[in-house]
Amino acid sequence: MPPEQRERSLGSGVIVNADGYVLTNNHVVAGADDIKISLGDKREFKGRIVGTDPKTDIAVVKIEAKGLPVLILGDSSKVQVGEFALAVGNPFGIGQTLTMGIISATGRRGLDIEDYEDFIQTDAAVNPGNSGGALVNVRGELVGINTAIVSGGGGGNQGVGFAVPVNMARSVMNEISQHGKVTRGWLGVSIQPVSPEIAKAFGLAGQPRGALVADVTPHSPAERGGVSKGDIILELNGAPVSDSDELKLKISMIAPGTSVKLKLLRDHQERDVTVALGESPNKPETEVGSAGQAAPGPRLGMSVEQLTPQITRQLGLPSETTGVVVTEVTPGGPAQEGSVQRGDVIQEVDRKPVATVDQFQRAIQQAGNQPVLLLINRGGQHLYTVLPAR
Repeated sequence: MPPEQRERSLGSGVIVNADGYVLTNNHVVAGADDIKISLGDKREFKGRIVGTDPKTDIAVVKIEAKGLPVLILGDSSKVQVGEFALAVGNPFGIGQTLTMGIISATGRRGLDIEDYEDFIQTDAAVNPGNSGGALVNVRGELVGINTAIVSGGGGGNQGVGFAVPVNMARSVMNEISQHGKVTRGWLGVSIQPVSPEIAKAFGLAGQPRGALVADVTPHSPAERGGVSKGDIILELNGAPVSDSDELKLKISMIAPGTSVKLKLLRDHQERDVTVALGESPNKPETEVGSAGQAAPGPRLGMSVEQLTPQITRQLGLPSETTGVVVTEVTPGGPAQEGSVQRGDVIQEVDRKPVATVDQFQRAIQQAGNQPVLLLINRGGQHLYTVLPAR
């Protein structure tokens, strides 16, 4: 028999309760059979995982101890760029270390590090082993849990570190303590960013903002509340929605069953709807991403053909799917630059359904030299893209 191999991991944590509750990162304790926690006074304890939340990379660990020193939880919503910041942790396992820097940015999202992101960015030195450690302000208050770095391939500090805001970590910890798991609100939509081209095509005045609904899950809270594909969600409970990342994050922080008010842009008109959120089925609101921007060109730069039952099966789509399938995309053409791909099924042109090649061609002809808005079905996911004026 081969000898047993043991894998060791290293990280940091923050005592947030005098009875032995410790905040850390999920990736520090994930898959661990044994957890050993060493305090600054050299005492060591066996840790027990109370609960984890991989979607925010937060975990709560318990040690059997009383009267422990506790770090005061601050308010991360008040953190401002330029403030001094202190990072506490155990980099490279050398022992408790304090580094100083500033808050470089707040509200960092769209980094694809976690499902739910609202990171505080700092240039305080954060290295392997700092994960799960404290990001502290000059008043000694915890404002974040150090989580990730951008290392540029070198594996060490490059002055770009990210911390989960303490308000998010506190919310996750309370959910774990009260329910044994994290429950999140769920709207039931696929959303994508609003680009300048999308904003113009949908009649959104001013700067691009909000979240475009590319699809609505059947029987979801959104469908029951009257949200439709092609709506742009502009406000949530009276507060502006800047982008799709912000909407996803805000919905996740609202308890299931709560009714929320949404302001929508539909057919160039604003309207209000009320939606009772459901409980997230272990996945966030789907973000399908931007379909890209297209450059002007003499033609669309793609070929299409009728969607047949055989092609529908090959693409793995439901049998009732209608539209025309893209069979060829001209390299360097408008369609390619607009992120149209071979195998995409075009289901709408300028918000009008197309089920045949003739309907598609007539819709393109009617658009003339104006920008063309396409609704694409790509592997079951819907997204909008705009091909600009030809």
